[in-house]
Amino acid sequence: MQDKFIECPELEGKTIRAFRIHRDAGDGTNVEIALMDGTTFSCSINVRPEVKASLYKGGVGTPEILQNYEI
Repeated sequence: MQDKFIECPELEGKTIRAFRIHRDAGDGTNVEIALMDGTTFSCSINVRPEVKASLYKGGVGTPEILQNYEI
């Protein structure tokens, strides 16, 4: 999987006036960066659930993995 990122060249060289981190109304977190020129950069961070499961055959020793599942 290729790493994804957000690059914001418009913010380079700007001076930060205030930095705030707070929870939003849902399950995420908001980051707000107020800049000296009167603009504000806002970023919302949300966590998506990851589900992994395995079908295995137990017994003595290490279990035998028959199938792995992931969504």
